[in-house]
Amino acid sequence: MTFAAQITVRFNHVDAAGIVFYPRYYEMLNEVVERWFDEGLGTSFRDLHLVQKVGVPARNIAVDFLKASRLGDVLTFELQVQKVGRSSLTLKIDCWCDGAQRLSADLVLVCVSLSPFATASIPAALRERMMAFTGPS
Repeated sequence: MTFAAQITVRFNHVDAAGIVFYPRYYEMLNEVVERWFDEGLGTSFRDLHLVQKVGVPARNIAVDFLKASRLGDVLTFELQVQKVGRSSLTLKIDCWCDGAQRLSADLVLVCVSLSPFATASIPAALRERMMAFTGPS
């Protein structure tokens, strides 16, 4: 199963050339992950952080910027889980617009306890829901 989210390129996303300023893509990737937790996994970041006292910071993000995106473009981000470990999670996120791939990203997130701040096992119920989004390797 793939989680998909659309983000419209807004004025705050673009540079003077009118294309997405690359650091804004990292913010969009974070938005996609946060929406996946909320809409796909049924656990909002608010609940995860404030109630469960668990976070999922990025350990590694590798991005290939394949084609420029412009103001007004509607980007479709597709997220699949590549691997779920004891405390880490590898995601593949591809971004598309008008049939063209705009970027490809590989993210490694690590589950941490927020108090005390330390690596933690991914909660079993959350792990099970994540597995539904496992894609082909």
